[in-house]
Amino acid sequence: MQYLQKGGFQQNPLMRLTLGFTVLFLVGFVVTNFMIYFSKMGLTPDSVIAYYNGSEETFHPARTYGSMLEVTHGHLPVMAILILMLTHLVLFSPFTKNQKIAFIILSFLSAFLDEGSGWLVRFVHPQFAWLKIGSFLILQASLIFLLISLTLFLFHSCAESKDKEILTSGLDDANEIAEDSQKP
Repeated sequence: MQYLQKGGFQQNPLMRLTLGFTVLFLVGFVVTNFMIYFSKMGLTPDSVIAYYNGSEETFHPARTYGSMLEVTHGHLPVMAILILMLTHLVLFSPFTKNQKIAFIILSFLSAFLDEGSGWLVRFVHPQFAWLKIGSFLILQASLIFLLISLTLFLFHSCAESKDKEILTSGLDDANEIAEDSQKP
């Protein structure tokens, strides 16, 4: 428990390796988020409305309740775990408490609104398309920010680790020289 509370994970090279690979996978996740979103709709309300409510012009059917439910069922736990992991690691970063609270709230709220806004467009009113666009962009910006923060934090802690290692080895060398000089 002390390991997590004090942020000792950043000094462990195996943990940094694991988190480094996690960052690589999550960068791929963010890239594919953009690719999927823009393969279905754009940043205009009309494109979002056409995707969810269908379009007679393009012969695109409206999204069904069942298909939206299946997507939401998969997204909710995955996004919760992903954002939990990223915001949890940001707790150990050098941001102020208020900044950390803002990052946490913004990340979770934008993910929730991104998921819920499609439902609102489809079943409440098409004007919620603006909410879909805004929440998607804020969510992606939050994920990118959290990933960059984590990456910088890992590299910074790696550099600190190397500095400590250099200092420690320098002290060991100095102690060895001192011991040798005291021998007759």
